[in-house]
Amino acid sequence: MKNIAGALMMALLAIGLSGCIGPPIELTAQTEQRLLAQPPIRFLLTFDDGPSASSLWNPSLEVLDALAQNPVQPGIKAVFFVQTRSPRAGGDETGRSIMRREHLEGHVLGFHTATYWHTNHRSLDPDELEQSLDNGGNDIAAITGAPPSLVRPPFWSYDKRTFAAYQRHGMHVLLTDLSANDGKVWGITMSPRRRMNLTRQLSEVRERIADGQLPMVDGVIPVVVTFHDLNRYTARHAREYLQILLDSARATGLKTDAKPFYDDQRMLEQAAMARTVRDTSQPVHLPGLWDWLWDSDSH
Repeated sequence: MKNIAGALMMALLAIGLSGCIGPPIELTAQTEQRLLAQPPIRFLLTFDDGPSASSLWNPSLEVLDALAQNPVQPGIKAVFFVQTRSPRAGGDETGRSIMRREHLEGHVLGFHTATYWHTNHRSLDPDELEQSLDNGGNDIAAITGAPPSLVRPPFWSYDKRTFAAYQRHGMHVLLTDLSANDGKVWGITMSPRRRMNLTRQLSEVRERIADGQLPMVDGVIPVVVTFHDLNRYTARHAREYLQILLDSARATGLKTDAKPFYDDQRMLEQAAMARTVRDTSQPVHLPGLWDWLWDSDSH
């Protein structure tokens, strides 16, 4: 597993350095016509790996401030997939206080890890996995009053064994449609081609929307977007990212709802649940390299 993780990091680094992001898929007249029959989209924002336990310009706090106050849509709610026992995240009192703020401000806490490191769940033996899920569920329930219903496996990686364990704990796997590629890779946290990256990915999602592959929930199609609130670059550019998503929708020919982001916790949870993976035989689509690395056959 360490070899796999190492290969992954090297591949991600190479892609990040090369900047090999293709142009958006061309919007054809046929696709444009089919989109007319589809409802507008609404971006469902998610954040992985936090909350930050930093005492110096905390990026998680900056992200929360940006979601609450921004020129696009104040009061945006997001799903935060938290690391409840990492010393740089929820294993520190600073991190736990931020998790409490996230809950109080109407965001959703989902489970990411309850191990010391950002560990692939597939590398844990059955007892370790059960203990991790117990710990994480209890940690989140201590803050929200209920165990989490959403899980995002580290590195998006799951198999039949880990998927069954999630189900036993009442957790449902939520993957993503768009990734900002802002996960920290060997010290690289910036995303200089962030606009081109998100526009390209959204053009791919548009084709699936035109084919009717994405569900409608409350009159809109939820499009899941992933960021990392441990990333200081993301935190500094959080408001810009919101505008980039709107610009990318226009550039790819997608209609956004009058409320392009979720601002209601109940509706956010309902939309997220509608986008979860139902079983391991369900085909999944991940952006960029991830689809190649975690081929659905491995699930």
